[in-house]
Amino acid sequence: MASGVRQWWRDVRRSYERGADDGGAERPLTGYAALLGAYTALTGVGALAVRRRARRRPLPAPTVADVALLSVATFRVSRTLAKDSVLAPVRAPFATYQGPAGPGEVMEAPRHGKVRHAVGELLTCPFCLGQWVATAGLVGLALAPRTTRWISAGMTVVAAADALQHAYAALQKED
Repeated sequence: MASGVRQWWRDVRRSYERGADDGGAERPLTGYAALLGAYTALTGVGALAVRRRARRRPLPAPTVADVALLSVATFRVSRTLAKDSVLAPVRAPFATYQGPAGPGEVMEAPRHGKVRHAVGELLTCPFCLGQWVATAGLVGLALAPRTTRWISAGMTVVAAADALQHAYAALQKED
């Protein structure tokens, strides 16, 4: 039975990775499956920790203010992880530099390889990272609400400051 499952997976992977001809874009299904497994495992560990805490003390539901704060913080953290020049060493094993992408940001492309490419896609895409960061934020809100709110507030202030910097730069160009 195990060999049948392995053969089925090989066939599915090959047909998926071949896919439509889109200029040779790499579609590493094995790497995506590994990331999906990691996300599922980490989310499961977080859910178990939240459940354990809820047995000792009831968890309040997230408020509208919590959701707004986490939303802006998730945006800022995801963008920082995926694009910030200073964090390039974290992404470098999985991505290559392509050029600048705006103030303090870089554009990178995933490296080749089944897992490296998938991790590179995740680490260079703020939209992809958003789900991971949001999940961590919600688990943090359940386990350490005060600390999570402080960190989220800090990242929200950074996002607001970024918006003001961009607005100021736009005003300067009009002169």
